[in-house]
Amino acid sequence: MAPMRRHSAGFTWIELVFALAVLAILVGLAIPGMRDAAVKKQVKEGLVLAELAKQGVQAAWTATGEMPADNAAAAVPPRDKIVGNLVKGVNVDGGAITLTYGNNASKLLEGRHVTLRPAVVADQPLVPIAWICHDLPVPNGMEIRGRDETDLPPSFLPIECRGAAAK
Repeated sequence: MAPMRRHSAGFTWIELVFALAVLAILVGLAIPGMRDAAVKKQVKEGLVLAELAKQGVQAAWTATGEMPADNAAAAVPPRDKIVGNLVKGVNVDGGAITLTYGNNASKLLEGRHVTLRPAVVADQPLVPIAWICHDLPVPNGMEIRGRDETDLPPSFLPIECRGAAAK
C-alpha cells in the first residue's frame, strides 16, 4: 500500500503575494476618499466660528437696514482676532462673512476661503437673514448681499454649500 500524501493547509507564496497586491490596491483606492471626508469635516467644523459674525451682521441689519461694511461696523472683533483650531480669520465685508482656513486645518485648506452671504428681504430689516453658503440659489423674495470669495473646490465643501449641479 502506498503512503498517503499530506496536503498543506496554508497559502503558497504566489497566493500570498496576490492577496497582498489586491489589499494594497483597495487601500490605495480608499485613502483619497478618506482624505476628502476629513477635509469636508474640517470645513464644516470651521463654519461654526462664523456664528459670532452672523449675530453681528443680523444686529446691524435689524438696527439700521444696512449691511455692515466690516467687522467694526458689525460690532465683532477684528478679522485676525476671531480664530479657532481650523480658522485663522473671519472677515465681514458688506455683510458677507468670509472664513480663512489655517492654523491646524489640513494643508489642502491652508489659506483657502469659504463665504457665507446674507439673503434679505429688501426694506424689511426685521425679517431674519437667510445665510447662503457659496453659490446656493437665493430664496424667492430675497436679495443676496456681499461678494462670494469661496475658493475651495466644490468637492471639499459640505453638502449644504454646494449647488444642485455639484451634488
